This record gives sequence, C-alpha cells and structure tokens, in this order.
Amino acid sequence: MSRADVAHLARLARLAVREDELDTFAGQLDVILGAVARVRDVAADDIPPTSHAVPMTNVFRPDENWDSLPRAAVLAEAPAVEDDKFRVPRILAEEA
Repeated sequence: MSRADVAHLARLARLAVREDELDTFAGQLDVILGAVARVRDVAADDIPPTSHAVPMTNVFRPDENWDSLPRAAVLAEAPAVEDDKFRVPRILAEEA
C-alpha cells in the first residue's frame, strides 16, 4: 500500500494523518491486508461456518423436584395480601 493510498483512505475516513505517519500506516495496512488475504485463501466452500473455534455444549444439572413453601407461609411474609394473592400498587393507569 502506498503513501498516496493511505492518504486517500484517511481523507475518505475523515482522519487527520500527518505526513510522518503515512509510511507507518502503509506498512501496518499491508500487514492487515496480507492477513485478510491468507484467511480468504484458506476459506473453502466445503468448510461450514462456525461461531466458535471449539465445540460448545451446555452443561445442565439434573432436574430435582421438591415441595414449595406453603402458600400461607409465603403470604404471611407479604406486606399486603388480597384474595389470597400478593397485593401490589397499581403502576398503570386505567385506559378508557
């Protein structure tokens, strides 16, 4: 990549690049473009795309059933109860 190419890209991206940075950026962009070209050369149509480099599996614990707390005990701890349910303040207005 030439200094002129870097200057042109900088103008397109609206980046302020000093003259002394053009050579540095040209070398860095050459390395980046080379790496992208290598990946493109390796990519083959017969290789399916992946989201992870290694296979991923979920680890689930076995389901365990147990009795829940009695309703009366839970409602006894609530700040307000109405009709055998938690009573909470209204947060939405009634629509007409």
